[in-house]
Parts: sequence; structure tokens; C-alpha cells
Amino acid sequence: MTDLLPRPVVNGHDKPQVSLLKFAPEQPAAPTVEEPAEVEAVDRPDNPLADWLTVPDAPILPAWARSAASLRANTAALGRLCAWHARYHLLRTPKYAWRTAWLATKGLWRALRGLWPTLTAHDQSAAVKALRAQVKAKPEDVETAARYALAHRDRTLARRWRWGAAATAVAATAVGWYLAPPLLQAGMVAAAALPLAYLGRGDDVQLLDNPTPPLRVDMSAQQLNDALRAAGLLKAGKGDDEGPRVTCVMGPVRDGNGWAVIFDLPKGGGKTAADVLAKRTAIAAELGVDEIQVIAARVRAAAGGNAGRVSMWVADDDPYLGAPVPSPLVKADRFSVWDPIPFGGDARGTRITVPVMWQSLFFGGLPRRGKTFTQRLMTAAGLLDPYVRHYVADGKGGADWMPMKAVAHRLVMGAEDDAVEALKAMLKELLAEMESRFVLLRGLPVSVCPEGKLTPGIVERYNLPVIFVTIDELQEYFTAMEKDDREQVINDLCRIARRGPAAGFICNFASQRPDADSVPTKLREIITLRYSTQVVDQTSSDMILGKGKAAQGADASVLSEEHKGTGVLVTGPASFVTVRADFLDGPAFAELCQRGRALRVKHNQLTGDAVGDVTAAADQAGVTIAPVLSDCLDVMRHTDRMHTVDLLDRLVNVDEDRYGDWDAEQLAAELEAAGVDRTTKQVKVSGVNRAGYRRADLEAAVPAELLLYARRVDPTPATDPATNTPPGPAAEGA
Repeated sequence: MTDLLPRPVVNGHDKPQVSLLKFAPEQPAAPTVEEPAEVEAVDRPDNPLADWLTVPDAPILPAWARSAASLRANTAALGRLCAWHARYHLLRTPKYAWRTAWLATKGLWRALRGLWPTLTAHDQSAAVKALRAQVKAKPEDVETAARYALAHRDRTLARRWRWGAAATAVAATAVGWYLAPPLLQAGMVAAAALPLAYLGRGDDVQLLDNPTPPLRVDMSAQQLNDALRAAGLLKAGKGDDEGPRVTCVMGPVRDGNGWAVIFDLPKGGGKTAADVLAKRTAIAAELGVDEIQVIAARVRAAAGGNAGRVSMWVADDDPYLGAPVPSPLVKADRFSVWDPIPFGGDARGTRITVPVMWQSLFFGGLPRRGKTFTQRLMTAAGLLDPYVRHYVADGKGGADWMPMKAVAHRLVMGAEDDAVEALKAMLKELLAEMESRFVLLRGLPVSVCPEGKLTPGIVERYNLPVIFVTIDELQEYFTAMEKDDREQVINDLCRIARRGPAAGFICNFASQRPDADSVPTKLREIITLRYSTQVVDQTSSDMILGKGKAAQGADASVLSEEHKGTGVLVTGPASFVTVRADFLDGPAFAELCQRGRALRVKHNQLTGDAVGDVTAAADQAGVTIAPVLSDCLDVMRHTDRMHTVDLLDRLVNVDEDRYGDWDAEQLAAELEAAGVDRTTKQVKVSGVNRAGYRRADLEAAVPAELLLYARRVDPTPATDPATNTPPGPAAEGA
């Protein structure tokens, strides 16, 4: 076959094959008659000058100077760096001035200590001391005495001249500084202080701080290809061939506080956009940034993309740090949960909203990473809609959800035995409400209920408010239950999460790392919207966000301790975004609860526990109740009596700073000062008689008119007393 290929001809002769490699060429299979070659390779292995004459395979100009665009980009980067250093050191000018003064003082001391031998003529003192010793040893030696006298006189004259010169220089400098204008005086001080500060700095002290500027990226197509190739997403070339490259559909271009690029992976490599998302950490390392700065997503067909098209944005700095953004719900007068709820912003500042109707939500993550604060955003939106009825359970029993007592139809606090029983009763009530709603919806005409689901019109016409079911620290309830009760509660929750959305139920659950023991998989898999703050590893992230989500790029383990309130939001099988949630602190949430109560009173929608809550009624009426009395009533909301030791434990759980050091005597004294008169100091709970309190004694300390207000009947019952079903068209006709 090789004989059929034409050989290059030069001047009528066959041109020999020239190898540019520095090893011996392969021998031909059959011996051929060599013809004298007219062209010799310079880099033959037998050429002693080959290494010297071979043209190096290196560009003449560095990468940053090969194009005008690169020069402009690097000049801009240098300008940004210089500006950052200028701001950094300018802000520390007072610190540097103080450090300069201190180092100058040390330098002056070192200078004086160094000049002291010169001023005291130390170089002549050795001879004077030696002659003095000889004179003392031989007083009769006149010649030695004369030499001693001359040496002593010379040292004295040297000292006088040197001290005089130093004093004259100091005096002249002082007079000159005094007569100079202020600007020149400052220059003279600086001219003297800087050398002295340099002299006083020592080996381990420096005048200026070492700044560490934030990492910024000036990305180019070459850097992108190198990063993808190093991450194993592009094949490596051979020899001078670099290998396949991506096709940049857009950019790289500056986009806000980062670089944006849309590129297609080369065909034939077998790599897809999903592979790029899974290699985000490796790509970030090759680009020299943190993985939190790399935001990558597939470009779907609806946006003109394909399975190999990737949109990537690389931020200059960490986009999730800085001052938190207050939630717009704080200033809103009213909100409808039928609209998407404002949730937060992504890395590029785009506002993220979450539609919750027909959905269920799950929040997870490590403690003290903003999980509960973020979960409360969903509930807060429902506070501003008077046609939303809240069912709330907090397994921790702390102060996070206590303000909901002003609004919640049912509020369960803690995971003790009485709270667990209250949770089970709440779920039974929810199931009954759900079934009665389905009965009503099935009986409505198609013109009123076209899809068999709740609508805004049905909500107001038949008084069927949207049900918001919020359960925080779900694992606390499961770990506190026996096996049979646990299975029953799980089944109830699954029924509510699976069928409830069509009846207007919105489930809003939260837990820490949801393993099979704390939150079972069959409950988690029903949840449609999931959000996770920082977790310890990808396994924990997948437990919250869904199996395989970390491989797709939805990985909450890349978040750090500084990313409080930031998490990964999964809205679909292949849809996710890292969101910095809006900020809604405790006082703002409590204020929203009071506004929600006022809205429900205005629209005659205040029901359930919120109506009979004494402390919530006191807040609304403006009546002041002693804080300890209010807190005791809150923690005893599920029982009519409680032992003192248990009451103290629950008070500490509510506010450790206030009640952490209290004992039984102090609690009794504070409650007595609040007007509590105990009818008995011993109460029997579960057959055990110990020191404790009765709720009736605590309520007796509340003003009577407030108790009458709190104990009134619900103005709008959830069901018809006669039929145990929601009021429907028949009731309307009656």
C-alpha cells in the first residue's frame, strides 16, 4: 500500500522523509538503495549542534501580550489590583502612623545606643585604662605617667568635640524645624522618622501589613480549555496538536462581578453538559478559584441549547458573602400565597421566588446555618394572607416559633409526651379536614371547580382557607416516639404530603441530616421542593436534596461556615440554584405574626389555639403580663399541670440566657411577684406527686377581662357541627 502513495519530489529526486523527533527513524522493512539527500534535518541525533540550532517550540511573547484585548484585560486587572492595595493601605494609615512612631522610638534608642561609643570616645578608652593600670602599678614611672596624661587629655578633647558637634547639630535641627513652615516641618519629621522606623523594625516586625487581595479571574477561552482538559473533559492532543477545543457560543465576557461564557463541548469526546456540572470542583481548582465562585448550568433546548451546551459564570469573589438582604415581606401590607413567595437571590443577584401552591417543602442542614430562619420565610408569607390557616409544630420547643401563638390554629411546642400527643391529635385533625374538603370539591360543579382542586374563589366563597402545615425539627418527634406511634405519624404525614396539595395543603417540613432513622425515605421522596444549607458531605446533601443531586452539581457540602442563610434550592429533577435567602430575624417575624393576627381578626379568620391563647390576646390588647408568667403559660399549653423541675427545663429551652441559672425558689418568688397564688404546691402528673404548678393558678393571675376575651368560641369553625364537613352550597342555601 505504501508504494501507491506518491513521494514528494525536489529537483527531480524523491524527497527523503524528514523526522523532527530526536530519536532514530524507523528502519524500512526491505533494504533500499539510499540516494544522496539534498536536504538534511538540523536535529539529527548525530548532529552535535542539534540542541543549539533547534528552534525552541515556545512563543516569542507571553500569553498576556499576544493581543490587544489581552493587554487591555491585564491592564485593567493591574489597575484593579493597584486600586485595591491603595484602599487597603489607606484605611490602615492611622495604624501605620502609630506603628511608625513606635518603631521610630525603638530606632532612636538603637541609634543612640550605637552612637554612644563614638560620643564617649570608646575607641580611646582602652588605651587610657591600660595606662591608668600601669601608673597604679608603678607610680614612680614618670614616662608612663606622662603618656597616661596625654592619652587622657586626647580622649577628653575628643569627647568635647564630638558632644559639641552632636549638640550643635541637634540645636540647629531644632531651630530649623521651629522656623520652617508646617509642611516642611512634616517633611522633616517624616525624613527623620522613616529611617529611624526602618532601624527599629527588627527582623520580625514590618511597617506595612501583608495584604491578601481577593482572587479575581480574567478568564480567556484558552484558560477555559486548559481547565476542562485538566479536569478530563477534553482529550489531550499529541505532539504540537493541542487537542479538541470547546466552541464558545458567547464570551468569555464580563458580566456583572464575574465572567460569563456559553460553550459547546466538542463532538466525538463522549462528554455531556452533565459531566461538566459534576466536575465543578476540579474546574474551579484549575481556574484558580473556589468552587462556590463557579456557577454552571445546562442550556436547555427551550433556550436554544443541547445536551452538550453549558452556561458558566465565574465570580470575581465569593458571591454569597456580605450584608444580608432584608425580606420584602417585612414592609408588605398583605400577600397572597397563590403568588410565588420572595425567597432570596442567586450569585448574580437575580431575585428567586418560590411558588408553593400545590407543592410541599423540605428544609435541611447543619444547626446554626440559617435553616429555621429560611423555613420561616415560607410561613411568614402565609401570615400576610388572612385566608391561610397555620398548623405549626416545633420539635425543639424553643423561641423560634413561639410568636406563631398569635396566629396558629394549632401550635405544638417541644417533643415531650404531652407535645407528642398534641402532634398526633393535630395530624388527625388535618386528615379529617383534608377528607372533608375532598368531599366538598367532588360535589362542586365543574364551572366552580374545573380541575377538582382548590381555587381562590372557592377559598373565600366556602371559607376554606389554605392550610399551611409547618413542622420544624421533625426528627425530634420521631426519636421521641415508640415504633408503632412513629409508623402511624409517618403514614399520616405521607398522606397529607401526597394528597393534601390538591385540597390546599402546603407542607413545610424541616430537619437536620435526614437519615432513614430520623426522617424516612418514603416521606422525603414525596417532597417536591427541597432546600439545604451547609452539610458535612455529599451523602448528607443527597439525603436532603435527592439521590444523585450532588453529581449533577447540587451539592450543599461545598458551602462553608460563613454561608449562613445560603443553601441549594432544588425545584425539579434537573433544576437547582444556590440561593442566599432573604433575612427575617426574630423580632421582624414576631411583628409579622401580630400583623397576621390583626388581618385575621379583620376578616373574621382567627381560629383555634390563637383565639384562646392568653399571652397572644394580651399582646394584642396591649396588656402587660410578667414575662415569666407569659413563658410559663406558653410551655404549659399542652397540659393543665406540670412538675417544677420539668417547668424549669422547658423555660431554659425557651430562653437559656434568662432562665439558665434559675432554681425552684427563684421561680416561685418570681411567679408570686407576678400575682400567682398557688392553691397547692404538689401536683400529680402520670401518677407521680411532686412540687409543681397548675395552669389554672397561672391563668388566675391574668386580668379577668383578658381571660374572657381569650376563651371565646372560634368565630369561624372549620367544620359544620351538624355534619362535621366544611360549610358548602347546602349550608349557603339554608
